[in-house]
Amino acid sequence: MNGIAFLKMHGLGNDFVIIDARDHDIPLSPDAIRLIADRRLGVGCDQFIRMEPSQNGDVFMRIWNPDGSAAEACGNATRCVARLVMDETGREKVDVETVAGILASRQNGSGHVTVDMGGARLGWREIPLAQEADTTSVDLGREAPVRAVCVNIGNPHAVLFVPDCDAIDLATTGAALENSAMLPERANISFCTVEAPNKIRARVWERSAGATLACGSAACAIAVAGVRAGLTERSVTVALPGGNLDLEWRDDGHVLMAGPTALAYAGTLAPELAACDA
Repeated sequence: MNGIAFLKMHGLGNDFVIIDARDHDIPLSPDAIRLIADRRLGVGCDQFIRMEPSQNGDVFMRIWNPDGSAAEACGNATRCVARLVMDETGREKVDVETVAGILASRQNGSGHVTVDMGGARLGWREIPLAQEADTTSVDLGREAPVRAVCVNIGNPHAVLFVPDCDAIDLATTGAALENSAMLPERANISFCTVEAPNKIRARVWERSAGATLACGSAACAIAVAGVRAGLTERSVTVALPGGNLDLEWRDDGHVLMAGPTALAYAGTLAPELAACDA
């Protein structure tokens, strides 16, 4: 068996190892994915992505966290995969299918891509929460500095608006809140500071991945949470450590996310990874 070709891409530093399994299956175990995602022993990435044939779109994007667990959605990865398909087909619009649904994407030029991340789910069962609660004011426990606004954008998110998000001990507090008893499927945790009605500064602790330079689905959740909390407009820029994403929560409930993509390099994974069982 030959080595497995891959691409290393990122959106604002939120980085991905992407393999193309549209023409033939490339089975990889959770152990193999953990090894590939390891920044010392493997390539290193925030999420591992496999492109597959799609029955309903132009490509199916399957997502794994660096611990080998499956993920439902990843906004920055969607933009990267959409760009790859656009570049190879010459088209300006493509549909990326995920387990969370079809994500319509369009080219904006210079590597920038806009993705319709679908409708924000706001009910406590949809997020989900462990018990019925007002999803604009969720008590995540004693480790939380404030109550959270919870949103599901293909995966669960808890957004906390604080005076200075840079003052939060992200590794300690983010990890604790990810595993809050109120979040039975765990969640991405975002700490946010509103700088203007159309700008939010944020830091994100990703479920199963930890602190990341950017998180597209979290930026979408932050935009929705800002409106629900009465703090921001429906169009907003979310400033993350890796750069800015532009968001719009439309009146029909869908969230649009726009931002850059970048190809870092191409490489080949050792063929024995396909049989890795660490």
